[in-house]
Amino acid sequence: MILTVTLNTALDITYHIRSLRPHGTHRVTDVAERPGGKGLNVARVLAALGHEVTVTGFAGGGTGLSVQDGLTTAPGITDALVPITGATRRTIAVVDQQSGDTTQLNEPGPTITPAEWSAFQEAYEDLLRPAAAVALCGSLPPGVPVGAYAGLIRTARAANVPVLLDTGGEPLRRGIAARPDVVKPNADELAELTGSHEPLRATQDARRRGARAVVASLGADGLLALTPEGRWRAAPPEPIPGNPTGAGDAAVAGLLSGMVEQLTWPDRLTRAAALSAATVRARTAGEFDPGAYQDLLRRVAVTTDATAA
Repeated sequence: MILTVTLNTALDITYHIRSLRPHGTHRVTDVAERPGGKGLNVARVLAALGHEVTVTGFAGGGTGLSVQDGLTTAPGITDALVPITGATRRTIAVVDQQSGDTTQLNEPGPTITPAEWSAFQEAYEDLLRPAAAVALCGSLPPGVPVGAYAGLIRTARAANVPVLLDTGGEPLRRGIAARPDVVKPNADELAELTGSHEPLRATQDARRRGARAVVASLGADGLLALTPEGRWRAAPPEPIPGNPTGAGDAAVAGLLSGMVEQLTWPDRLTRAAALSAATVRARTAGEFDPGAYQDLLRRVAVTTDATAA
């Protein structure tokens, strides 16, 4: 079983419109709702790849019930979300069908009480026991300590469970010092962490801060990985138009599944880059286009420089 942690879960709502015009009134041509937040997106992709996944984090209010209802119909996913009194947030993606661009609107999360945070930590320790790996994903809701991920990483390491961290800002800065097995920042998160906008230099700096491996998402340029075994770049064969929401989460699923299956780093990166690009092709956040994924698996380019680890 793979465990994903989403402390700031969401109900993802995707609107499709013909063309987004500032100050205009728009007719929505299609609406989709899904359980969301980074770790739930990761779980959905892992389940589609055939892995058993347990999701945990927080859920509350009417939107929390909608999230949990959505999980009941998700094969391969077990719901272990911890109940709270506050309402789970919503995220809204507006897809402009004419340009292919997406505008994202993210609500703030609910405030977590000390008692709710304590209940989560107890549940997390229990869930780690059967876990083959754990992913800690996304932002922290109000009330959760800024060093929360660092503590959760140390708990996972004490249980001998490999851990991947995907977050940004101060939670990333503190979490990486707890020595996760993998961190997966995007380019902006990496620059904020290190102060460098040059991807290789920033990735090397991030690894020196404590992560065993760093895999940076560079948008259309694919992935840059710095690991104990070497340095790799993985990129799709051409730019992929579509909705990028959840593309980084799909990459996390590729890395996690490759870790559990003990794939080589080039094979993990091929899978991660193909899943990420295939997610851009999907109509709904947190899903991927299976046909595009199979095609991209054959065409993702992975280049290596083993001297730079």
